Amino acid sequence: MKRTSRWILWAALSALVISPGCRGKSAPEAAARAGEDRDHGNEAASKTSVTLTPQAVATADIRTEPAAPRALARRIAAPGELEFNARRLAHLTARTPGRVERVLAVEGDRVAGGQVLAELYSPDFMALQAEYLQAAGRAARFAADPAEAGPARALLQGARERLLLVGATAADVDGLEASRTPRPLLAVRSPLGGTVLESGVLAGDHVELGTSLFRLADLSTLWACLHIQERDLAYVRTGAEVELKTQAYAGRSFRGRLVLIGDVVDAATRTVEGRVEVPDPDRLLKSGMYVEAAFAAAGARTALAVPESSVQDDGGRAVVFVKTGERTFSRREVVVGERAAGWVEIVRGLAEGEAVVTSGAFLLESELRKSSLEDEHGHD
Repeated sequence: MKRTSRWILWAALSALVISPGCRGKSAPEAAARAGEDRDHGNEAASKTSVTLTPQAVATADIRTEPAAPRALARRIAAPGELEFNARRLAHLTARTPGRVERVLAVEGDRVAGGQVLAELYSPDFMALQAEYLQAAGRAARFAADPAEAGPARALLQGARERLLLVGATAADVDGLEASRTPRPLLAVRSPLGGTVLESGVLAGDHVELGTSLFRLADLSTLWACLHIQERDLAYVRTGAEVELKTQAYAGRSFRGRLVLIGDVVDAATRTVEGRVEVPDPDRLLKSGMYVEAAFAAAGARTALAVPESSVQDDGGRAVVFVKTGERTFSRREVVVGERAAGWVEIVRGLAEGEAVVTSGAFLLESELRKSSLEDEHGHD
């Protein structure tokens, strides 16, 4: 009975030793093979260098540029809208009661400075002319009398100023004195060269003092009112040249100068108004248009930088190809900073003088992936 028990125990131990061998390799051998496979897989996945044939280098037209310190001027972008230049707007109102006899300009007309826009018949204007003629006659009579000459000249000057206040020009007053004949109509002239935005009267209308007649604007310059982010204010200076783009003129840019930075931060948008004066001699821009503005930030600084074309986006990571041999290129992850005028700041990952690929990186990426796949299949 004891001998039978010993045989059963020996059979069980033999089964435990021999069983792993029946399924293939021993446990230590399987673990070693798994580790080897894992190492080969990691090596293939982490492959970062590729060597091209001379023919491939020539075909790909691979070009490089050394990483070097460069002066970087940060670019600030801001949206905005075009508005009339408030310094070149005019609102003409009636300076004396009367009746509109003629309207010589209507909405949309372009007019010159001093051009007659309308003519009014005004009893008050007629009375002021008569007063001036009387004062002129008195001044002439007492010109040689020391006691009366001064008061007579003062009276004449007062009559002259009252005519100028209702809209007569200096030339009109001089002509009145020369002809001694009152003018029946008072001319309403444009104070500037520009465009008639509104014409508020018609021939035959009666106007009172202050009645709106015309609104005009000189459209040779406009204002672009920008919304500058609060975070960018430290880099903004008046006098900066600004580039403006519109949806209406794709591919064309307009240039202006930043003339004002506002003093109030909008509580809702956290922006400050910036005013850009934009010349528009061709009259292409329109008030109310949306614009996208960009300008260089104040305080350019020097930093290690590479051309923008050399930096590739790999799922949110910035990578470059660095030339490490005559025909060998390594893929390297870098940390980038500011972008300005076609250059990208490299914060970490490159040393000064290392040559980065600026043209042909797509081929290098393809060759690197192809090489990695071949290595993976070779180890299977």
